[in-house]
Amino acid sequence: MSDLDYLALSYSTDETPPGNWWQPTPNTSWQWQLTEGIDTSFDVDMYDIDLFETPVAIIEQLHNEERIVICYFSAGSWENWRDDADDFPESVLGNTLDGWPDEKWLDIRELDILAPIMEARLDEAVNKNCDGVEPDNVDAYANDSGFPLTYQDQLNYNIWLANAAHERSLSIGLKNDLGQIADLIDYFDWALNEQCFQYNECELLLPFVQADKAVFGVEYRGSMASFCPQANAMDFDWLKKHLDLDAWRKSCR
Repeated sequence: MSDLDYLALSYSTDETPPGNWWQPTPNTSWQWQLTEGIDTSFDVDMYDIDLFETPVAIIEQLHNEERIVICYFSAGSWENWRDDADDFPESVLGNTLDGWPDEKWLDIRELDILAPIMEARLDEAVNKNCDGVEPDNVDAYANDSGFPLTYQDQLNYNIWLANAAHERSLSIGLKNDLGQIADLIDYFDWALNEQCFQYNECELLLPFVQADKAVFGVEYRGSMASFCPQANAMDFDWLKKHLDLDAWRKSCR
């Protein structure tokens, strides 16, 4: 196989056929914790935890307790504290993320540079026996990234991510990126959203439920008495969480 043929195969945007990875349906209980030591005491179906920071022993414990383990990493931003931070050349680093001074947007058009880094992260998820991944910051085209990114640029990158995960039998969720759901729903197994009730945009997530795919989400503000009845009526699996995503959680159902 030539180098060009390999690149064409590796960067294919063809939809991946259904596989044996985790494909949750609505009414799947979950916990999301990205900071502090993982509290494994919650009786939920799925834990979403940090790929880099979580010890393998915690993942093994959760599996022994019959929990699904989803591993978080940022696919669209450079984080200066990660072990692989030096693998990103300066040319792909854009503007600082609003509210996150230690992160910069990535030039997702540079797939020849980013693909090996992201593939290594997906391989790490496999090595740590994660059941799936939650790639964050996959909506750079809709933010002040510092690059002239288009809708199609983002679509290409997100589809590539989904296919790369599925090639490794990893489940993958679409994080936020509400504007591209119609084009991405066939590639992603579930959705995870932040604050759609606060911003009055939750209806955009309904195609996932209509496709019998789980919609996970959190609100950081607002009364549970206000958003929980709406979330439950829409068949979403919603939590109230602290912004730093520590162990504290309150579930709508």
